[in-house]
Amino acid sequence: MKPIMLLAIVALTAIVITASFGLQIDSTMPLQIPEAMQSRALYVCPAESNIWTQVSVAMHSIIRYLTIAFFFCVMLVTFFWGWELYQSLVEDTFKRDKFAKPWKLTKFLFWAGAIILLLLFTPNHYKTVHIEGASGDWVLCENNTPGAKAVRSDLVHR
Repeated sequence: MKPIMLLAIVALTAIVITASFGLQIDSTMPLQIPEAMQSRALYVCPAESNIWTQVSVAMHSIIRYLTIAFFFCVMLVTFFWGWELYQSLVEDTFKRDKFAKPWKLTKFLFWAGAIILLLLFTPNHYKTVHIEGASGDWVLCENNTPGAKAVRSDLVHR
């Protein structure tokens, strides 16, 4: 296995473990609210508008065309695989080099789809909420996130 691949696997494993168990490098003091309000409070933070959010919003206007193009390409790749498999069956021989182009197209399509999905659905996409009576963009966060504010849960809507 190549060293860069091993490094990527170790890094990904460390990220998953850290996120799963809520580990943090820097601890912050949690926001304290009265005991009576704890069951009716959600914590929100101002959403930082960054380039990825702007790209996601711009791409959502063409999501239908991206979906059509993606599945058109999936169908083409499926036909390429089917044709090469058919030719292999007719000739009654398996030639590995004939499958090089369909395999390259499959890998390209997979990674293109993964990148488009990452651009469309940024982390703030899933955490964005609207608060009645408050302007601006807000995301759900933990009580120990810097800038967190406690808000009554009945005022928060998806």
